Amino acid sequence: MELLANVTSTLPTFSLTSVPGLEAVHAWISIPFCCLYAVALSGNSIILFVIITQQGLHEPMYYFLSMLSASDLGLTLSTMPTTLGILWLDAHEISLDTCIIQMFFLHGFTFMESGVLVAMAFDRYVAICDPLRYTTILTNSRIIQMGLLITLRSVVLIVPLLLLLKPLHFCRMNVLSHSYCYHPDVIKLACSDIRANSIFGLIDLILTTGIDTPCIVLSYILIIHSVLGIASSEERHKVFSTCVSHIGAVAIFYIPMMSLSLVHRYGCSAPKVVHSMMANMYLLLPPVLNPIIYSVKTKQIRKAILSLLFTK
Repeated sequence: MELLANVTSTLPTFSLTSVPGLEAVHAWISIPFCCLYAVALSGNSIILFVIITQQGLHEPMYYFLSMLSASDLGLTLSTMPTTLGILWLDAHEISLDTCIIQMFFLHGFTFMESGVLVAMAFDRYVAICDPLRYTTILTNSRIIQMGLLITLRSVVLIVPLLLLLKPLHFCRMNVLSHSYCYHPDVIKLACSDIRANSIFGLIDLILTTGIDTPCIVLSYILIIHSVLGIASSEERHKVFSTCVSHIGAVAIFYIPMMSLSLVHRYGCSAPKVVHSMMANMYLLLPPVLNPIIYSVKTKQIRKAILSLLFTK
């Protein structure tokens, strides 16, 4: 028995959770999940395709939008196998190594999306506050550098966080709260000291959300200050309308993420179904809604998609 316990602690497996209390209707629950995944995959793929193929969309704003769609695709694909595996095949078990791989992509694409939203805020700031220098500031080479920097930051922040999971021992029922591996959820199950994991998690949070959110807020403060100086109300409305899509993308990304963090930190007594619903909203809302928002609110994207769909 002691040998078995040692094996369990060194080679742990975790049990993923779908929607607690509704295990008998997983087949029915899978229908809306499949629809949401289909919308996320098709919507972001179409946006990527039209930006790549339409010469008129080869501009900084749309390059950043393509980065956002790529991040959303990555987020969707990182959780879809385990979520649908539970709903279709009742496949709850996942090893620590597989869990770490999933967290690398899940948290990595989350960090990337946060960075892309900052880059998009900077794009709007330059376009509105310094339009004459827009093309000289946001050159193709500079956009590539920004994309590489966003990717490098994600990798540098996530790798140490995940490597610190390997020495941990797990000696209790390893039941996770979600249908995917989420770092704060995993470390709560460890029996060994997790102070280093918590500290690195906090550092990552500060270096992503803690920096990105104030940068986005500052960009919009400067944008509002600049727009209020425009005499014509019609022009003010026209300028503000170019920011609506980005503001929507920021809201649907940060609000669910912060809500899930608060539930994990302070909502221990909350029903498990609340944890499950918040977790699914956190990762499904942005990939599903971002393509819809940009297709509806951005005229050039809407025209390109309609042309793609209805041109014979």
